Amino acid sequence: MVKIRLRRQGLKKQASFRLVAADKESPRDGRFLEILGSYNPRTEPFTFDVKEDRIYYWLSVGAQPSESVAKLFKSVGLDERWARVKAGEDCEKVLEEAKAYYANRPVEKRTRVAAAHK
Repeated sequence: MVKIRLRRQGLKKQASFRLVAADKESPRDGRFLEILGSYNPRTEPFTFDVKEDRIYYWLSVGAQPSESVAKLFKSVGLDERWARVKAGEDCEKVLEEAKAYYANRPVEKRTRVAAAHK
């Protein structure tokens, strides 16, 4: 079974994550099938860059998101867009809407720790 989950990156106490499609049995930072995006919880608001078309593909072939990834999908509205695609709405139209959402989402590139020391 394939899971969409987070893979830890970064230095000690400065974690950032990659979103990956991986086999359920593989270790957290071990072997994976495909990199689907990145997530940085240290920026305000969090940075979330994904390839939605590839996520839709993996979800369509039966991949399951982990609990933390499902919460992220819900916070950026990806789960609602996926439900619309599954219901038969045009995928290209939904992807354009997602691009507009990510483009208009304000993200401060500095981390919270760097902003606090300014």
